Amino acid sequence: MKNVTADTLIRIEHLGKSYSLQDAHGQTITSPVLFDVNLSIQKGEFVAIMGQSGSGKSTLMNILGCLDTPSEGSYWLAGENVAMLSNDQLAQIRNQRIGFVFQGFNLLKRITALDNVAMPLLYSGINRAQSRKHALELLCRTGLGKFAQHLPNQLSGGQQQRVAISRALINQPSLILADEPTGNLDSQTSQEIMLLFQRLNQEQSITIVLVTHEDDIAAYAQRLIILKDGRVIVDKSNV
Repeated sequence: MKNVTADTLIRIEHLGKSYSLQDAHGQTITSPVLFDVNLSIQKGEFVAIMGQSGSGKSTLMNILGCLDTPSEGSYWLAGENVAMLSNDQLAQIRNQRIGFVFQGFNLLKRITALDNVAMPLLYSGINRAQSRKHALELLCRTGLGKFAQHLPNQLSGGQQQRVAISRALINQPSLILADEPTGNLDSQTSQEIMLLFQRLNQEQSITIVLVTHEDDIAAYAQRLIILKDGRVIVDKSNV
């Protein structure tokens, strides 16, 4: 694990995660997913997490996004011990400090691209006019200004993912978590989306943690972490 400094955004120590399941006889079975994970991520890093299906990478991503909690060990985000935060504080972190980008885009189908991007600001109590103004600025920056009034089903997959990235940026997060963001895209569109992530990382110093199973997508990141059977087996520079 890298040395912890004032620039450390994510710090995980001896993190483990298990789920309790019931078998056919009603007996509780503990199913471990992550084992003794130790890592730190600095502000401004672009990190790719890889691993086969079942390796624990999505579970780790959910913990990083404060969507799930570890069974053991510790997780600090920007110096705060996440285990000590209330549900309201965790919700505030998810809304204001972390931007999420998913494989399935997760856009609301009945509202425009503009309103999809503006949605998190409305939850923050910012009025509709200001929210939509900022959302339009972001859509313009991601090359979708002229599509602001389009519904998601009027957009290509790549355009929908750009809307999703714009939405993830609306609260000026310090961290973007992207879970298989190119999984539903063709190779050319995937390249465009990854170049956009690179630009956001380089020009705005946004920390990006990306889960992928594709080597060519992981190659865009500065650092590569590989999980196998719930353990970190590789953590290296990708430059």
